[in-house]
Amino acid sequence: MKSMLKTAVAVMALAAATTSAHATELRLSHQWSNSDVRHQVAQIVADEVAAADVDLSVKIFGSSSLFKAREQYKPLSRGQLDMTVLPLSYAGGQQPAYNLTLMPGLVKNHDHAARLSHSPFMQALEDIMAEDDVMVLVHGYLAGGFAGTDKCITNPADMEGVQIRAAGKAFEQMLAGAGASIASMASSEIYNAMQTGVLQAANTSSSSFVSYRIYEQVSCYTPAGDVALWFMYQPLLMNKSTFEDLSEDQQNALLAAAEKAEAFYLEEAKKQDAASVQVFRDAGVEIAEMSPEDFEAWRAVAQDTSYKAFVEEVPNGQELLDMALAVE
Repeated sequence: MKSMLKTAVAVMALAAATTSAHATELRLSHQWSNSDVRHQVAQIVADEVAAADVDLSVKIFGSSSLFKAREQYKPLSRGQLDMTVLPLSYAGGQQPAYNLTLMPGLVKNHDHAARLSHSPFMQALEDIMAEDDVMVLVHGYLAGGFAGTDKCITNPADMEGVQIRAAGKAFEQMLAGAGASIASMASSEIYNAMQTGVLQAANTSSSSFVSYRIYEQVSCYTPAGDVALWFMYQPLLMNKSTFEDLSEDQQNALLAAAEKAEAFYLEEAKKQDAASVQVFRDAGVEIAEMSPEDFEAWRAVAQDTSYKAFVEEVPNGQELLDMALAVE
């Protein structure tokens, strides 16, 4: 009897050891607070994976607590980090092709962004990621607009002689081409720069315009609406080898979670643009709209500045740009 009991205990111990050996914790890093939509996307993935009960968990390290904002791609590609929500253009230094994911005029609106995320253009970028042992779990773009202290900004003619802060190198190139003077600074510095007269205008994301209370310093806001110039691709990425080492059940749980998170991301991104409009309107700020004609005028400037520079600097840049522009 004692021997049978010992055997049973040994079997149970072995089973427990086997289970714990297959239990995997993935580390996910990002730079934002818990209230940010990008954290919420990560949380959906973590919650759905936990609910799937496949011995897999996702531990989220927000607010740059694990890696600095612009230093996440390299450890991800080396397998030192499992997952991250990252503006892909942050890794433009390692892979210049990624700079196309923050390029003026490539994306018209959120539905167009969703089509771009599942196009041959994005597949070409994912092929580049794969070379770095990186894959996309959740696609997502966030939009932005313009705000001016003295006037509305809807087309290139509005830029002549204006001191503006732009988000990203390609936008700086385009705005300078339209006659603006560029002041480079973090989005967190826009408020004080406007307050002291250093800036007359700014270009950033809808969420940053609200969170940094820019509505207190401007007379006019041009939000992302039916058309918008500023779209930034900010996916949830994963180390490819880490994903492939998971069991089939664990992989399926991650993919199902990612599908749910991506649908949420798209709808929430649209809501953030609309919410920003209401905040500025409530503050007494004039709301301007960019027309399709304005959009095409900006794109013409971008073609002579940002697009031209990208093609000159990036091998097969013209091919990648054409693939992006081909998405209707």
